Amino acid sequence: MDRTSVPESGAKLKLVEAAEALFAERGFESVSVRDITKKAAMNIASVNYHFGSRDGLVAAVMTRYITPINEERIVRLDALERRWSGKSVPIEEVLEAFVRPMVTQIRRSELSERLFLKLVGRMFGEQGGAMPPVMVEQFKVIVARFVKTLSKSLPGLPPDEIIWRLHFVIGAMCFAMCQEDTLQTISQGVSGNPSVETTLARFTRFAAAGLRNGLENGDAVVAKGPQATFDF
Repeated sequence: MDRTSVPESGAKLKLVEAAEALFAERGFESVSVRDITKKAAMNIASVNYHFGSRDGLVAAVMTRYITPINEERIVRLDALERRWSGKSVPIEEVLEAFVRPMVTQIRRSELSERLFLKLVGRMFGEQGGAMPPVMVEQFKVIVARFVKTLSKSLPGLPPDEIIWRLHFVIGAMCFAMCQEDTLQTISQGVSGNPSVETTLARFTRFAAAGLRNGLENGDAVVAKGPQATFDF
């Protein structure tokens, strides 16, 4: 039985929805099984019955949100590569293919935009080292595909440099997603309350500049060290 699958109704769904709201607001480590079952109005033993353990419930929440995002990323990247027919894809369009699927899922989720972004940001910021195996395999595919496409868009950069730059981009994205409330507080409101589309546009400009760094004049500027190879 696949314990990470979540039905469209019933007790299992109630537990997942209770857990995801609490994880988004308070973080993964601060939420107990008792907190989740209390919010779901269910017996504390229900988590073990449906998911095997608290970790199983966490895996179900993560898989429920990240899998459709990753699936759409591949669909969008495939479409870009067909449209550009072997040519280099503009970096902004590659970033759009990577980030836009989160907007799609925000609109499908029962969570508010704010809670959705906080939840997904926390998944990577707090649970990145404890991803379910199915998600680890997904991200191996995602990284390989996006690095391969970016290698054409960023001629002169070796794969290891592209991987690191993509890693920094993902880190910035995750931090921004789960720390918007903090930014509003420390900026005393100057940051405003932008729509997700405005934030996406700002992020794309920022990330594209970081990925292009050192290539403006056609010369790659990278840290010296052993050059990695990437098996596509």
